[in-house]
Amino acid sequence: MSRPSKLRAWALACLLASLPAASAQEPPGDSVKDLAKNIVLDQRQIWTSPFRMTRRNAKWWLIFGAVTGALIATDRRTSQQLPNTADQLAVSRGFSRLGAVYTLAPIAGGLYLGGVLTHQPELRDTGLLGAEALVDGVIVSEVLKAATGRQRPLEGDGGGHFFHGSDGFPSGHTIESFALASVVAHRYHDKKAVVVLAYGLATLVGAARFGARQHSASDIVAGGVMGWFIGRHVAERRRGGARSRAKDWLLPQVIPQVQPADRSYGLLLAWHPRVSQE
Repeated sequence: MSRPSKLRAWALACLLASLPAASAQEPPGDSVKDLAKNIVLDQRQIWTSPFRMTRRNAKWWLIFGAVTGALIATDRRTSQQLPNTADQLAVSRGFSRLGAVYTLAPIAGGLYLGGVLTHQPELRDTGLLGAEALVDGVIVSEVLKAATGRQRPLEGDGGGHFFHGSDGFPSGHTIESFALASVVAHRYHDKKAVVVLAYGLATLVGAARFGARQHSASDIVAGGVMGWFIGRHVAERRRGGARSRAKDWLLPQVIPQVQPADRSYGLLLAWHPRVSQE
């Protein structure tokens, strides 16, 4: 395991170890006890998502593939467009630390702890879901890094070759920054300033990784899209259990009916509209 991977694992271990200590005061809702189970379910959904493609989202998969492919083909030329001075590299490395797990993990933990102590379930859940998205992002990035073995811009001849035993694709800092930002943005979608700040900081991290010549443009764009998808999945799953009142009226429950005695079968359509408690 490389040094950056060890640091990511250490920071996440500290975060996950700190959550149960705070959970003694947590209000009803999602629990840290469900975190491991949810991460396993997330990974299954994430890795099988291409096989559940629909006509509605197929165009986005095609656009993502085309843009990533075009960036990979032009990465060497793109990396040479910056002045690549010592000051640029130093400043970029400084800003890129905002996207390190040892920075993001305490942020997620702070949101969780702050929500528990101030009795704000929404803030608490945002921190818990943020931690979940971070773990999902680390798993996805580490698997893809190991599978693709892409060289970083300062390695080899600068061509960003794949399957050379390195860890350039995708950008871990970017995927993790956008995973947390996406959770925050989806949870507080009605607060524009929060959305802009979350995605703005994540974008700054991606730009800094490019400026520090730690990743090619395709590594960063792919990581940003993957991180956004992971955060969106985690946030949507949290609120996906409830059916709207309109759907309760319009969409029936389909119940198979089998009667072995008279060799008959069929489908029962059952409507269960919720009764207002107001």
